[in-house]
Amino acid sequence: MINMTSIFTDLSVKLDKLSGVNLNISKFFDDCFQIVITILLMYATIKIGSKVIEKTLKKQHTMFSTDLKKAKTLSAVLQSLLKYVVYFFGIMTIFGTVNLTLASIGGVTIGLASQNLIKDVINGFFILFENQYVVGDHVTIEEKSGMVESIELRVTKVRAFNGDLYIIPNGTIKDVTNHSRGNISISALICIDYKEDIDNVFKIINLACDNFYNQAKDEVIMKPEVFGITEFKVIGMNISVIGKVKPSTQAHNEVDLRRFIMYELEKNNIKIASNKTDTITEGKNE
Repeated sequence: MINMTSIFTDLSVKLDKLSGVNLNISKFFDDCFQIVITILLMYATIKIGSKVIEKTLKKQHTMFSTDLKKAKTLSAVLQSLLKYVVYFFGIMTIFGTVNLTLASIGGVTIGLASQNLIKDVINGFFILFENQYVVGDHVTIEEKSGMVESIELRVTKVRAFNGDLYIIPNGTIKDVTNHSRGNISISALICIDYKEDIDNVFKIINLACDNFYNQAKDEVIMKPEVFGITEFKVIGMNISVIGKVKPSTQAHNEVDLRRFIMYELEKNNIKIASNKTDTITEGKNE
């Protein structure tokens, strides 16, 4: 005889298990949905917040004539701060959604990883408060030279002149050389043949300096001029030209100065000394 009670009991147990599976699947999809929503909110918050920061600081710069470099620096720092805050709360929310145990593990992991982060952030604040450098400055940091592209809470980004991007943790920065503070000297060294009239050469080079100054007067602090003969070499005499320009303009101004000098020298048939020697070949009488 079939035991109906046993059959119904087995059926009830199977239905309970199936219900549990359905509940787990439902919870899984709910968690996935919450995680996706959290990530989208993080992305939207960072994008909108960054735009608000940029527009606000740009407006402040226009209204109060604040330093553009400092405005860009503050913008990068605030955007960096916004990202770290959003990342922290977003990741903790995701951990909490998945599992409280994972949240605890994540908290410990973040706590351990935050030691270096705190060191980077503290040093970053000192860099800002001491005004060691700002966005757009030409610097050498830990033997890496270039233009400061961004200063963030954790890292400083320096773009080398060959295009390389150096990402330097603020906590590791000890030695900083800022090449953009104060007026910068520019120079040109020209080796002239001994056969040339030195007074005439000085006159022509100074004329080239005048032409250069007329083009770049907005960036020139002290007009370049002939300093004098600084060295006698085997092939000719070195003539030095020096001047001063505004910070961060020395590279292209030195190039332009040399171009003006070469143009005037060639125009007046002044010979630049070279290592080339004339070879005289004696013919044989047949």
